[in-house]
Amino acid sequence: MDDSSKSSEPRECSSPLLSTEILQAYHHGNDGVACEEKRQKETWSVPAILILTTLVAVSGSYVFGSAIGYSSPAQNGIMNDLNLGVAEYSVFGSILTIGAMIGAIISGRIADYAGRRAAMGFSEVFCILGWLAIAFSKVGWWLYVGRFLVGCGMGLLSYVVPVYVAEVTPKNLRGGFTTVHQLMICCGVSLTYLIGSFLNWRILALIGTIPCLVQLLGLFFIPESPRWLAKFGHWERSESVLQRLRGKNADVSQEATEIRDFTEALQTETEATIFGLFQLQYLKSLTVGVGLMILQQFGGVNGIAFYASSIFISAGFSGSIGMIAMVAVQIPMTALGVLLMDKSALCRFLLREHP
Repeated sequence: MDDSSKSSEPRECSSPLLSTEILQAYHHGNDGVACEEKRQKETWSVPAILILTTLVAVSGSYVFGSAIGYSSPAQNGIMNDLNLGVAEYSVFGSILTIGAMIGAIISGRIADYAGRRAAMGFSEVFCILGWLAIAFSKVGWWLYVGRFLVGCGMGLLSYVVPVYVAEVTPKNLRGGFTTVHQLMICCGVSLTYLIGSFLNWRILALIGTIPCLVQLLGLFFIPESPRWLAKFGHWERSESVLQRLRGKNADVSQEATEIRDFTEALQTETEATIFGLFQLQYLKSLTVGVGLMILQQFGGVNGIAFYASSIFISAGFSGSIGMIAMVAVQIPMTALGVLLMDKSALCRFLLREHP
């Protein structure tokens, strides 16, 4: 290659899904050919089992979204059929978040001790029982119990699904695959709005069990997380699962070594407590992370999601048309976010390293 083909400026690779090593190739001034050679070595063909595994996992994300989207289209039907007032129905809507808080608190322990697949299975049992309790409710109390159980399952799913997807995917595809979690939540909310505009609330609750059953049955056909297996000393099984997820012709020795080294280093450390988060060194990160979550909640997004139909009716619009309009906006915008996630991360890195 002659000198005229070299440039001090970093050249763009063809794929937005770049690993740290490729970005380091940019940083050290390598030309585009070196970057492309590394990209070809790092980029895995995507085996069917990896796609299946991800789809089964994000079925739980759809369940999450359908739980959020249920209360809006079901409001008028439930209030009329069970003679509930606004205050009573508000309890039904909000008790979901109480169950989700409890589920989220115990999610880490369950996922760590029982395994990622078992945690997803537990969550779907909660959700199925909850949806059935709602569908066959004759009084308000059964509605509350069902909604609470769905919330508990939702809280478990909110933790274990993105963790599992991140642990089974290769690092150069991890960003794109994990953002499918958010896309499926949006699809669950949006399609529940859409279907609920035309169906009775009891039928809508029964439909809510379908993605739960899809994930529950699918768990029998997908492997456990190789990182979780390594954590409990199942090294051979961990490497075997890793080979299955990457394809029979892929060289997984380096990734298996990285998992082993990380696991062994983690086991030498003392177990952290929640009070360890409040050290001065974590103050900035904790403030940003928790602050964003608080601001999101105070923005009223859950209130809009839970009661979208009545909000549109109060504003003088058709509830059904309003929810369909929300669907038309939500899904494309979330899909766009999934496509841009890795590209935006790459741009931030390059701007920081090459101002």
